[in-house]
Amino acid sequence: MGLRQFHCGIQSLFEALKKAGADAPRNLEEQALFLVGRDIYEKLIKGYTEKQWGRKCTDLPPFIIKRLPVRLAFDNNYFNDKYQGIPIGGYNKLIEGLLKGIETQVNTDFFANREYFESIAEKIVYTGAIDEYFNYKFGKLEYRTVRFETETLDCSNYQGNAVVNYTEREVPYTRIIEHKHFETFGDEVYKNPKTVISKEFSTEWTEGQEPYYPVNNDANNQLVQQYKALAQNEKNVIFGGRLAEYKYYDMAPIIEQVLNIENF
Repeated sequence: MGLRQFHCGIQSLFEALKKAGADAPRNLEEQALFLVGRDIYEKLIKGYTEKQWGRKCTDLPPFIIKRLPVRLAFDNNYFNDKYQGIPIGGYNKLIEGLLKGIETQVNTDFFANREYFESIAEKIVYTGAIDEYFNYKFGKLEYRTVRFETETLDCSNYQGNAVVNYTEREVPYTRIIEHKHFETFGDEVYKNPKTVISKEFSTEWTEGQEPYYPVNNDANNQLVQQYKALAQNEKNVIFGGRLAEYKYYDMAPIIEQVLNIENF
């Protein structure tokens, strides 16, 4: 693409944004049209988003799409951060280091022995579902969850990247993860003749499954405000994270949120 074509492309994009209008977008579709125009919205956003959330874009709040960076440049990075990376050895190794020397219990249900855990702690950091903490007093919030189908393939390199998203509504999964690419680069990829991939399917959460994403539509947002009012009275409990705050967070913002908590 030459410089003149690039400038024409920018001009076309701004014209599309102008046609989209929506100075105060009321939903995700209007926000997306305002940000990128109809062509990009329909090709890359609409199908994927409705597959991810199980709802029409017109029924989702506009802030969800604001997470995605829009840049009129050739930079193909997802984030704008100066430094990007994942822990060497993965997040499990990082968590193990953080918890070294600290008593840790896994596969333990806090609610099955709630009185005991509350009695041994002066302060509790709760990252579970906020409605479950209050025994669904006002009703259940909605969540989305994820189902994985993992395969071991007889090839050294399946897709050439760690994550590839599938934006078409007709493809049942949202993305494919090829795990070796998170830590293996260049010729190292081909030393192992096999590779492991996981197809990710977004589904509605039901009891017994692990909730992943809060569904921040109007009905749920009104309901969670009732739970947050109760949480204000829990002076020895810090509610944090996607589920406890019923808010979608990326990794960097949630770490920043934790660092800024003053009442530890």
